[in-house]
Amino acid sequence: MDWGFLHSVATVSAVLAFIAIAWWAYSPKNKKRFEDDAQLALDDKQQTLSSHERTKDTQ
Repeated sequence: MDWGFLHSVATVSAVLAFIAIAWWAYSPKNKKRFEDDAQLALDDKQQTLSSHERTKDTQ
């Protein structure tokens, strides 16, 4: 085996991995999950403690 063949195998493997990840990310069954995850930063339902409140609770 020479380096050209190994480079070709690595390139084909990388392209196949990219296609698989893109298919997973854009598949319709994951759309709802990703939309919900995108709203987490904007969601007011979950309140996080500020650093001041955390230190006050631990004392």
